[in-house]
Parts: sequence; structure tokens; C-alpha cells
Amino acid sequence: MEKILDHIDSPQALRELKQKALRGVCNEIREYMIDCCSTNPGHLGASLGAIELIVGLHYVYNTPKDKIVYDVSHQAYAHKILTGRKEAFRKNRMKEGISGFTRMEESPYDAFGAGHSSTSISAALGFAAAARIKNSGEKAIALIGDGALTGGMAYEGLNNAGIGGEDILIILNDNNISIDQGIGALHNYLLKVTTNPTYNTTKDKVWNLLGEGKFRRFIQKSVRTTKSFFVKYPKGGFFEAMGFRYFGPIDGNNIDEVVDALKKLKDIKGPKILHAITTKGKGYSPAEEDQTTWHAPGLFDAASGKRTSSKNKGDRYQDVFGEVLLELARKDARVVGVTPAMASGCGMNILAEEMPERFYDVGIAEEHAVTFSAALAAGGMIPFCNIYSSFAQRAYDQIIHDCALQKLPVILCFDRAGLVGEDGATHHGAFDIAAFRSIPNICIAAPADEKELKNLLYTATLHKEGPFIIRYPRGFGEGIAWRESEFESLPVGKARLVLQNEAPAINLVAEGPCVKAALQAAQELEKSRGLRARVIDIRFIKPMDTDCLKKAAEDCKLFLSIEDGCLKGGLYGALCEWAMNEKNHIQIESLGLPDRFVEQGTQKELRRGCGIDCDGILAKLKELL
Repeated sequence: MEKILDHIDSPQALRELKQKALRGVCNEIREYMIDCCSTNPGHLGASLGAIELIVGLHYVYNTPKDKIVYDVSHQAYAHKILTGRKEAFRKNRMKEGISGFTRMEESPYDAFGAGHSSTSISAALGFAAAARIKNSGEKAIALIGDGALTGGMAYEGLNNAGIGGEDILIILNDNNISIDQGIGALHNYLLKVTTNPTYNTTKDKVWNLLGEGKFRRFIQKSVRTTKSFFVKYPKGGFFEAMGFRYFGPIDGNNIDEVVDALKKLKDIKGPKILHAITTKGKGYSPAEEDQTTWHAPGLFDAASGKRTSSKNKGDRYQDVFGEVLLELARKDARVVGVTPAMASGCGMNILAEEMPERFYDVGIAEEHAVTFSAALAAGGMIPFCNIYSSFAQRAYDQIIHDCALQKLPVILCFDRAGLVGEDGATHHGAFDIAAFRSIPNICIAAPADEKELKNLLYTATLHKEGPFIIRYPRGFGEGIAWRESEFESLPVGKARLVLQNEAPAINLVAEGPCVKAALQAAQELEKSRGLRARVIDIRFIKPMDTDCLKKAAEDCKLFLSIEDGCLKGGLYGALCEWAMNEKNHIQIESLGLPDRFVEQGTQKELRRGCGIDCDGILAKLKELL
């Protein structure tokens, strides 16, 4: 049976349809998205919930001239399908496929790239200001979720947009689904009144006649107070207090309501908020019933909704972290957990379930999470602040000024360090070593396996001289038994000899997940070429074990650094600095992430591409030797 979606290769084609056909378009997008994501995993839940909003936006606005900015943009799958990338969507997030997020270089319809939260309002405001200066008539719309509004940058954008008077529409995609249905009818009634063109024209004329004096401010305050009294919904009052005209809420999963509201709002000037209530996972019952799991469910059967279990026999690093954190909290009442909205993703939900009074989810607010943790440490607690490595970039200032400068023992756990895989350039934890290695009073460690992570977490609780960073990768560990082992305090700044060979042909200095690959390559080198290599698990990148390196250099001056991070400023940079200070003709070669943003693909594919898997290391060894 022929589908409407088969004839939509651009928003222009969508706009040629009658409005009554849009419901069918939404249904077809939903079916297509579920079908594609069942075999090629992605961020399904958020995208299912935003379909009607995205279809409505492209139907009402003249994209790509009008600019739609998506916050985070993992909800933009419908946008990709409608903008000429329907077939390409089958390779969404794959190596050499399209990105799972908006990217300016991928399509003219991707007005602004995104991957991290809370940026859309600031970006849309920039487009609105540029349109006014150019007098181009372009519209600027930000689509932001209620979760992203916990990020401080969103408030900075709101504060600026509310006083600037630029023509900007912010759509609040609220999927919290906790709206009182009794009041909802009143909201819908007020929406019809306040979006009426005659009402808004009259309101503008009256406002202009009142001028800028005290009487206008009195009337404005009275109107807001009266509306807040009748609406009894705090978000409207909050936004209007910041200078926005608030409309809604509407049913964001009702395409007719969405289109009707957008048509009326399109020609209302100035800063505006449209509040849309949506359901995350809308239209697919498994995703609606378990919204957390189905945010990014992995592989599943589209018909039954049954998820495919992993074939890995090991434990995920996030689960190791979560279980060890709980064990440490049981042993020490000072241990607390802090996360910026990543409780299940980082494994801190394990602590939250048993000890909710010692768990803090601060929302998408990395800066606040770090400073809050710093004060917890100053107050005598032992805070574990778990932030994805790439998100920790947002808290750079707080880590320097609030933690390191004051020598506060905050334990910063950087989950998803190194190459994360299909989420691509915005999510790879490529820069943490280079970013934080130069900061005084900071310790940086990288576990080679699950047991080492467990012991580093314990060691960090004993460290009192400043922040203790532990970086570890996304996904499964090496299959090392760790649960039954006793806690071991590791000497800070000391490396571990994994393979000790006297008079080797080369010294391999590796960190984190590269240690196992280096050991495998060394064993294969000796087996195939008869050449021996020494393998050093550097473990602590700062402070670095220079004594171990000096001893290794006594019988071999050739070193190869291997790291799951950027080469510039990373472990390679640290080794080069040490070698230059030694003035002993030490040669440092390197493998790691190149000086470019690495695109998406599986972790295995990307590690192979960067040469940090066993085969890549072996190839480099054969080249050097």
C-alpha cells in the first residue's frame, strides 16, 4: 500500500498537503521510526514524543529559511525523515551514515548543531537578532524539553531574550505528563483567547497607548496576577515574569492543536512561549510504559517490544561504579552521590534505591553539580560526582576554581571517557586528560579493568589533597572478577607493570581500555616476530610514575603511548614533556585520537580507525621495529 511519506522528500512537499492528512503523516513517521530503530538503535523515546511538534513546525514555517533549533536534538528524528533523509535514516548513527543529532554540515535544514543540553534558546535568539538586523523576515524557533530547562544556560538565554524584544518562539516540550486534567480545559480555552489575532492586535495597541510609564507597569502587573490566579499554573507566571508571552498548554501530540496554535503564533511579534504537553514514547506502548529504558532501548523486536539482551558476559563499567559506590556508602556514612540527570546511565540509581537521602540528582546542571559537591566536601562529606566525560567540559571553571584551587577532595567520575560510539563527536570523551592535566592539585586515574576501577574508587575516598578524577569508558569491561575481591588502596601516582620483559625492543605505555589491547599486541608480536615488548599500565596520568618510566628507559629508549583520548595534551603530551626533561635521547611514538572530531560508529570500528585496538597497535609496532 502506497504511503503518504513516500512522496515527502522535503518540507515543501509536506506543506502541499491538506492539514487533515498530517495525522496520517505522523502515524507513518512513527511506524517508520520504530521499524528503523528496532534494528539500528537510537534515541527512540524522545523522538516518538516530538513527532507532531516537528511535523507542525515544518508545515507552518518556511524552513529552511525559518530556523528551527533543537535542544540536544536527539528528539529530531522526525525532522531528519522529513528533510530528505528518510532513506539515510536507516544508517542513522552508523559509521559513514548520518548523525543522530542535528549537524549544520549535514543539511541546510539543520540550522544549528546540538548534542549537549540547554543551548537552543541562546542559539534561536542569535538567529532572531540576525534576522532583525538583516530585515530578512526569518522566524526563529527553539524546541526545548522540560528536562533541558534545568540547565543554567537555558535561563541565561531566557533572561536575555525576555528583555531584548526579539521575535522568537520557544516551544516547551513538556513530557512530564503531570498536568491536572481538570485545569487543562481552562488552559485550552485561554489558549484560544490569547492566540486570537484580533485579541493580540488590540492588546498591542493598548500597550502602545499606555506608554512606558508607571500606569502601564501597574496594568501589566495586574493582568499577570489575574491570569496567574485563574490559570493556577506556575510556569506561565514564571515565563511572563521574564518578559515572555505565555501560551498553553496544548496537547503536543495532537497535530491539529499544534498546527492551529503555530499558525496563530506565527505572526505575533516578540518573545513567546508555547507550552506543549507530550508523552515520551508516544504511540508505542512499551516506550510509554517504561520511558527511562526506552530513551535509548538498544535492539528490540518492533512487533512485540521485546528488547534483545546483550551477549556480553562481563559487567558494564557503570554497573561496577554503581555497586561499588553503594558498598562504599554502606561502609562510610560520609559517602554521597551527585549526578546531573544521569542516575541510571551512570549506575547511581543503585545508591538512590537503597539510600535516597544520600543521593542527589541535580538535573542537567553540571556546573552546579561540581560546586555543590565541592561544598559537600568542604562540609566533611565524601562526594562522588559522576558526569559523562564530554559533559564535564561544561564544569571546567567549577572544577578549577571551586575544587582544585581550594584543594577540596571531590571524587569526579568521568563515565563515557574516550570513544563512546554511535553518539559521535559531541559525546566522545576525547579531551578530559588534556583539559585537566595542567591544573594543579588534581589527580587523574584511568582503570584498565573492573577490579582496578573498584580499587580506584576506594583509593579516592582516602585521598585528601584535592580533586580525584577517575576516567573510564562506556560499555562492558574486560570480564575480570571483581565483586568478591577485597578493597585495595592503590599507591597514588604509581604505574603497574603488566608485562615485564628485560631488554625489550619497545616500551608500551597504555591507559584504560588500551592496556588489554597493548598486552594482546605485545604477545602477538613476540609470537609472530620474536620481538619482546614491555607493557606498562600507567594507571595515573597525573601524577605520573616517572620512576617507572626512568627504569624502563634504562634498557630501552623507544616508547609507544596508547590512549583512548586526544593525543595533543593527553598521555602522549605528558610523556613527551617527561622525555624532554630527561634529556636522554628518549623517543616517544604515539597512538590515540587524532587532531580532528571523530564521527560516529561502533566503539570497535572507531578504535580500529584510530589504531588503538590490538591490530592497530600491532601494525604500529611492525612499522617501528
